[in-house]
Amino acid sequence: MDVAMHRSMRGWSHEAKASGLSMPQFSILMQLYYRGHCGISDIRDRFEISAAAASQHVENLVQAGLIDRSGDAGDRRVKHVQLSEKGRHLLEDGIRERYRWIDKLENGLDEVSREKIATALVTLTEVARKLDQD
Repeated sequence: MDVAMHRSMRGWSHEAKASGLSMPQFSILMQLYYRGHCGISDIRDRFEISAAAASQHVENLVQAGLIDRSGDAGDRRVKHVQLSEKGRHLLEDGIRERYRWIDKLENGLDEVSREKIATALVTLTEVARKLDQD
């Protein structure tokens, strides 16, 4: 598991660096990809960073064209962010690369091993989703 996680994270790190992004910026993009739009305060809370740091990361991502920022009609102080098309394409390219690597792993397994791993991954995913909701 450690080797697989290391290799997977190395791939994401490479994608982030190749895009000129810091890992925190890349992580914000991933949150927006998987969770949809959110407020800057959500980013602050999720990543346990200051409001100023969250705003700076968001500003850099807006300037890079990777996210869009909009105001809240009910409260002008609140800003919402979501992935731009450019940001979505960047992440989807990285996800496709990750899937190619997983396909290589899968091709090295026999059928019995594939079935065992598939069952275990379903279980791990269900538990991870539960933990993420808590």
